[in-house]
Formats: sequence, structure tokens, C-alpha cells
Amino acid sequence: GFHLSFPYIHLSTPTLSSRSLSEMLESSNLITFNGLANSSSYDAFLLDEERGRLLVGAEDHIFSFDLVNINRDHKQIAWPATPSKRDECKWAGKDLGKECSNFIRVLQPYNQTHLYICGTGAFHPICAYLEMGKRAEDNIFRLASHFENGRGKSPYDPKMLSASLLIDGELYSGTSADFMGRDFAIFRTLGDHHPIRTEQHDSRWLNDPRFIGVHLIPESDNPEDDKIFLFFKENAMDGEHTGKATIARIGQLCKNDMGGHRSLVNKWTTFLKARLMCSVPGVNGIDTHFDELRNNIFKGSAVCMYNMADIRRVFLGPYAHRDGPNYQWVPFQGRVPYPRPGTCPSKTFGGFDSTKDLPDDVITFARGHPAMYNPVHPIGGRPIMVRTDVDYQFSQLVVDKVEAEDGQYDVMFIGTDMGTVLKVVTIPRESWHDLEEVVLEEMTVFREPTPITAMELSTKQQQLYLGSALGVSQMSLHRCEVYGKACAECCLARDPYCAWDGTECSRYFPTAKRRTRRQDIRNGDPLSQCSDLQHHDDMDGLGGSVEDRSVFGVENSSMFLECSPKSQRALIYWQLQKPNDDRKHEIKLDDRVLRTDQGLLIRSLTQSDTGTYHCQAVEHGFIQPLLRLNLQVIPTQKLGDILPGLPSAGGSVGHSAKHRLWYRDFLSLLDHPDLNSVEEFCDRVWKKERKQKRKGQGGLAGSQVVGGSRASSQHTAKWRRMQENKKGRNRRTHELQRPPRSV
Repeated sequence: GFHLSFPYIHLSTPTLSSRSLSEMLESSNLITFNGLANSSSYDAFLLDEERGRLLVGAEDHIFSFDLVNINRDHKQIAWPATPSKRDECKWAGKDLGKECSNFIRVLQPYNQTHLYICGTGAFHPICAYLEMGKRAEDNIFRLASHFENGRGKSPYDPKMLSASLLIDGELYSGTSADFMGRDFAIFRTLGDHHPIRTEQHDSRWLNDPRFIGVHLIPESDNPEDDKIFLFFKENAMDGEHTGKATIARIGQLCKNDMGGHRSLVNKWTTFLKARLMCSVPGVNGIDTHFDELRNNIFKGSAVCMYNMADIRRVFLGPYAHRDGPNYQWVPFQGRVPYPRPGTCPSKTFGGFDSTKDLPDDVITFARGHPAMYNPVHPIGGRPIMVRTDVDYQFSQLVVDKVEAEDGQYDVMFIGTDMGTVLKVVTIPRESWHDLEEVVLEEMTVFREPTPITAMELSTKQQQLYLGSALGVSQMSLHRCEVYGKACAECCLARDPYCAWDGTECSRYFPTAKRRTRRQDIRNGDPLSQCSDLQHHDDMDGLGGSVEDRSVFGVENSSMFLECSPKSQRALIYWQLQKPNDDRKHEIKLDDRVLRTDQGLLIRSLTQSDTGTYHCQAVEHGFIQPLLRLNLQVIPTQKLGDILPGLPSAGGSVGHSAKHRLWYRDFLSLLDHPDLNSVEEFCDRVWKKERKQKRKGQGGLAGSQVVGGSRASSQHTAKWRRMQENKKGRNRRTHELQRPPRSV
């Protein structure tokens, strides 16, 4: 997704490993269409705001979903490949189950009543018109019976990355045009003119490209200047880079290009391409380039933002040139023919009505110089967001411009190859060239880890739609309720969609009355916004009371004090208040006392650890009390005294069973430090109990004694199970990596 002024590009290096995610928790904020048993690859999206529908192209099917709720009233059309084409595909050595289907790859509006759709057709591309009706109430959704050849429109191979745009009855496609996937081209088909394409088998034009998107971006008020821009990645040109690297590119074409007259007949004469740089300045002048997608270098993804003025400047700069295969690429220094190659034919410039009228030297130069020498650098000279050493890479990006109390902000929704979505706002520090990225949320949107392959954002519905191999998901752009129930928490979240309305954190509307809304995206300062905050120990700084909890630990054993903030950016600050002492002391961290994202771990308790532990969140200089934990440390020698007395000889069996349960509950929380295991401790308790029983009931039959022994072994087995469960639970609790918050 990008805007006319600032295109955004996300670039990733392949990850070296992947992590497993637990199944997503059910939530009312997420609606998921789980897909059909006989379909996958929900990859082609078309958002139709007017009709209130989301069109989705998948394997052998086209779907129409209701934008309000994708599960409410969906329509579907089956469009499988013919049995004969599937057989041909299988005989050609392709995978019948994974490749020999009709994967929909082109889904474009054709006119007011029809869409134009194309699919891979089991390695035999095919296209058709889909009738939708003029208005939503027409309730029409049917495929026309006339099919067209899809060569040069849809790829043959479903794994091939392609992109398309249909405008004014003409289809622009970046795709492969042959069964083997070797002839890559940018095509223009349909319409009244002869199909036109890039030069064939010339690696200077395209070198094994993977297309990301095609967009029309007007250059001036004169429609003759309109250009089509393509975003793609391709292998570096021969001699452009040492070693094999994949480079991000932007390409441009004139919309009114008709090809050459004697040379480049039915080929583009205005095609130019430039490199999009996306790198982080490094030490010793060595930059980390995210736009060079090399294998096994490092894991990382970045988002870069570009200015169209910078892109146009590069296309007006020097052309890349080299004199032969053994020479370096250099800026072309010779005479550039007139009109400058890449200029759209126009009555305004030079009076050339058509590219067919261009002089031969212009066409010859254009054929040999499709690449620009200078790269396009991002705004600020660096990415606006970088992620390294994570087990995912970015796969999709859409951007929403959001009006807030203190200005307009770009909110990015970034899809990953693990089925998660990052919601990120970019906030200017000193200027718009110096941006701070704030991750608002990280959400799991599919039931299993799966790459997000399609994303669309509806500003009208305030919803985000996501596609993957598993199905389609829908989520709200804002979930203000997750930021807590207090003014300061809402303000610290710095989410442009949300503001404190006096009673709760809710959706911000620019038209609402000023005095009722509290929001500060730029600084996230609750003190300036929540002026009625109360600051004393019994309050959380928000008018609510702080939770008090009592916890017990045994001397020399370990203890975990759990406390974590709602905000991903807050730091936890711990203080200890000793008994009979009004002062709070900062807790010194060492090998014995460790701080984790989830709380405080004391490895070996001592008597001096007794006291009240204050857990506080610190963010933007604002301290918010979260929890008070009153810890009592029980001396080892006193542990026996605090356990309830054993029943007397006359005590009922029921009474004894109750006490056994009490031991079990108590000891599941405490490890006795002087015994090797809880089982050993239990055995001692039950042996003592059996001895007392035998003293009091000496004349009982032997069978009952055997029964007691069996009960003891059952108890021991139970303890072992509980210990195993406890170990598993502790491992999960103490994981340092905070999992993404489920929607």
C-alpha cells in the first residue's frame, strides 16, 4: 500500500528458522473464513467499497464477501481447470494436487458492471468476465460463458509472483509468458491497440523479476504525461553487483506508449527502471542493505518510505551504461538524444504525437539503456522500521492515514510470514525526516502460522482484510479497549485511533467536542492530558485502587512474583518496602534476583526478602503503580509447625482425607528445600499417619493395612503427575519472549 506522495516498500531477507505459534484465542475482534476443503491460496483481493464487497480469487474459486462481516453472506463461484488441462499439466511433470488447478491471479474492475479475472488454468492461463451488476441490490454474481487466452495476463505457475492493473479498458501485467517460466515481461493487453511488451530475453530490461504491484500515478494535469509505475524485485544485472543479489526496483512506462515504428515494434519505448535503496548505515561505512535479498546472510525486514519527487529526479538523472561485458556500469556521459528517452509523447513536449514518430536514435538509445545509474534513497536516508533477529519476515503492508488531535499520522499494518500482524505508527521526532516507530500491537490472525499473502484496508468500514493459504480473516483497525480502563493508559498507548473520552478509551473522532477527549500521540504524556490524576500510594495514578496480594514462600526455595504491563513499551520498576519501614528501596538485581518480562524471579529466598513488593510501569517519565505483593518467607524449621496437626485415633476418615487435600494444595506451591522431592516429603507425612493409625487401631485386619499402602502409592503417583505439570507450567511462565497479543 502506498500514497501518491510517499510510496512505501517493505523488503525482507529470508529467515533462517521458523517458530511455532500456539493456536489463536477466540475473540470477537476477529472474524475468520476458514476456507473450503477443496481450495487454498486466497491471494487475489479486490476491495469494492461501493457495493460493500470483498472479492477474493483462490484455487478454483472466486468469492464475494460482505465487508461488514465476511461470514455473514458470502457468495462463491467454482471455476476449476478442465480435466483435459489437468491431465496435460500432470503429464508435463507438474504436481496434480498443488499446481494443476486454476489459481486466480488477476481480479480487476473492467467497467461498471463487470470484472476481468484470470487464472493459471493448470499451466494454461485463462481469462473471463465476471458480471456483478451496477448496484449491490442487483445481487448478481456470475461468470460469463466466453473464456479468453490468459497468456501475458496471468502466470502459468501459481508460485510465480505477478501483478496487474486494468485501467481504461487496458490490462497492464507483470508476469511470465511461457510454460517454462523463463520469458518474463511487462505486458499491455485488451483494449483497441496491439498488445505491447518489454524486450524479450534481454537481462538489461528484466532479469528474473518477481512483480509486487502496478500503479497509475499522474505526473501533471495533462493526461498525456500519465505514467504506469511497477514495483518488482529482480536479480542484479550482470556486472552490477559482486555475487548474486536480488534488488528492489521501480519501473516506469508511459500510458500512451504505442511502441516503435521500425525498431522496438510492439515493444515499450519508454520503459525505465531504477534501484530502490533500503539500507541502515553501518560502522566503517558498510551499510546493511535490506533491498539486497541474499540467502543466509542475516534475518531481517525493513520498511522504507520514498518521495515521488526523489523518484522522478532519478529518472531524469544519468542512465546506466557500460561499453562491454567486461566493463563496469558507469553514468552515461555522452549526448542524450532528443526527446529524452522515457519522456511521454505529448504535444506539449516537442510535438511528437506518438512513440511511433520518435527518431530512430531515441529508440536505439532506449533499447540499450533501460536502467538509471543513480538509486532512489528513502526519506531520511534510512528505513522507518527495522526488525532483525526475529523468526519472521514481513510479507504484506498497507497504510492508513489517521487524523489525530495533534496532526495526521501514518499507521502501518504489516503482515508476516508467520500469520501475525504488526500495527505500527510512525511519529516525527524533530521533523518528518526523523521518525520514531511505535509498535501498538502484534496480533495473531490465523489459527496456524501461515504467510499473509494479501491485505486490504477499508477506511469506510474501519476494517482490515487478510488472505493466506488457509482462508480469509477480518479485524478492526482499532481495539481501544485493550489499552486499559484509565486515562493515562489510553494516552500512553499513542494509538491515533483512540482517545480517552472521560469514561473509557474509545474510538477518536476529529469532530467530537474537544474538552471530552484526551490524546497525545506525539509525546504520549499522560500528565498533560490526564490533569485530574491523583498521586498517592493507594491509587494507581488513575483514580483506581492498586491491587494488594499476599504470597508465601519457603526459605531457600525459589519464588516468582508475576507482574507485566499492558503497554509493550513500558518498563517495569520494582521496589521493596521492608516491614516497619516507610521507605521503599530499589531492588538490586544479581544472580539471585532476576527481572524478566513477566515479573521478578528470586532464586533462593532468605528472611530479608520478606516485605511489600511494589510493581510499577514506567513510560515517558510517567510512573503507574500496577500491583503490591506482600511476601512472607516461612523459615524451613517452622514449615512442620504450620501444617495442620494429624488427626487423633478417634478422628474420622473424612477428616483425614480433608487434611491430605490441604497438604496437596499447599505443597503444589512450595518445594521443600531439605528434601530431594515432594514425593519424599509426602511419603514421610503418610508414613507418620499410617504409624499413628496402626497404634490407634492395632486390631484391624491386614487387608486394610495393604489398602493404606496402596493409597500411599496412588498419592505418590499423583504427586509425580502434579510435579510434571508444575514444571511445564513454570517453563511457560518464565519464557522471556513475550508472545504476540492474540486478537
